[in-house]
Amino acid sequence: MRLLVIRETSPRPPALEVAVSHALVERVSAGELGGVLRLYRPAPTLAFGRLDALLPGYPAAVAAAREHGFEPVLRAPGGHAVAYDGGCLGIDEVIGEADPIARMQERFAESSELLAGALRALGVDGRVGRIAGEFCPGDFTVNARGRVKLVGTAQRVVRHASLLAASVAVRDAAGLRAVLLDVYRALGLEWDPATAGAVADDVPASVGDVEQAVLAAYGDRHELVDAALGPETLAAAERLLDRHRVPVLSAGA
Repeated sequence: MRLLVIRETSPRPPALEVAVSHALVERVSAGELGGVLRLYRPAPTLAFGRLDALLPGYPAAVAAAREHGFEPVLRAPGGHAVAYDGGCLGIDEVIGEADPIARMQERFAESSELLAGALRALGVDGRVGRIAGEFCPGDFTVNARGRVKLVGTAQRVVRHASLLAASVAVRDAAGLRAVLLDVYRALGLEWDPATAGAVADDVPASVGDVEQAVLAAYGDRHELVDAALGPETLAAAERLLDRHRVPVLSAGA
């Protein structure tokens, strides 16, 4: 499969970053773009799932995120709250398919194993599978040694396309654990902070090293073509921006 590769190192405002991902899957669904692999460096972001927003502790969780310097957003893919920042590598895999629902589990399995393989190439004992007590739990978590979550994946499916979004924690895991601890406490969701780590806890790797390993892994399976995020996608993202912004909420909201 041919994938347009968009590599970005300058972070955008978090809500706009999430809106770009949303815009890409909408444009691929409409046939305006082919498959896309986007690799980016995020600003400090606390991405809430839509179910989180229904919980009574959501306003307090939003406030806790901001107190830690993480901007809250509502993400398009499912799952519970995740945190990422400049010590992480953001990944969007956007694929056009006639029936994206039919292959949802296969995409999870294939992409998670690809990312685990990229980490193994760096020397990490990368595996795929759920970890007891992890935040935003999932069967396709990419972990180290079956004990520490390094990569979370989530999907959004639209009519003729899918967005598989991933965040690789590369360094500074302590900051991610701290904000998630307070956010999950506010949401009333249990997790074990010992299950959250970063690649650099196991091997001396930078975000750039992880990016290169991910590109090599995708390059083994796909034809990769360098590209840039065009003005049409940015304009579409601006139109979607309000769907992902989180206003300042009062405790009684």
